[in-house]
Amino acid sequence: MPHKILIVDDEPIICEVLEFNLANEGYEITCTHSAEEALKKLSPNHSLILLDVMMGGMSGYKMAETLRLKKNPIPIIFLTAKDTENDMLTGFSVGGDDYISKPFSIKEVLARVKAVLKRSDLKNEKNDRKLIFDDLIIDLELKELSVGNEKVQLTKTEFELIVLLAKNPERIYSREEIIEHIWKETPYITERTVDVHITRLRKKLGRRSAVISNRAGFGYRFNTSEV
Repeated sequence: MPHKILIVDDEPIICEVLEFNLANEGYEITCTHSAEEALKKLSPNHSLILLDVMMGGMSGYKMAETLRLKKNPIPIIFLTAKDTENDMLTGFSVGGDDYISKPFSIKEVLARVKAVLKRSDLKNEKNDRKLIFDDLIIDLELKELSVGNEKVQLTKTEFELIVLLAKNPERIYSREEIIEHIWKETPYITERTVDVHITRLRKKLGRRSAVISNRAGFGYRFNTSEV
């Protein structure tokens, strides 16, 4: 799958140039013109943020700081006309992974993007046994779920249930599909059994219970907008 990149810059022409050239390299691009808009559109499927520093409203530094405080590890490359040593140090201190000064060459941007994504991919290979949604972490190897710094004690079935939903966020699973995945070898399982387990799982998730949502008449999904 191609990497998805979120561009955040309040200058439309810069967004257009970056989007055109990055799309030509095979990346999927989302363009936004403010940090506030970007925070709404950012999803776990994005692999990288190209982030302008000086914007109206929330600055790029503040957006990066907000993401890091929420334990979001997505790589960030700052784009800025400010290129003093102090500006660079500020960018790195709030969680930036790289720093490109304006005006920039497209070749430089493409090279920096490729390098940061390569480092990120190598890091993700080491962490591919975990599903991470902000401070909700599902460790597939240890069979553990944690919210913040607290471990959530789940039964084997509850763990399998949240893994099923979290591996395909936003997909709605019908009760019949859930039974087929979780209770395939168990006869006489009813749809009510699914509802009971979902209720128990939500209760154990506490303040994160809304990540599992129900669409009446259709089924259940892992709702990333609630993470």
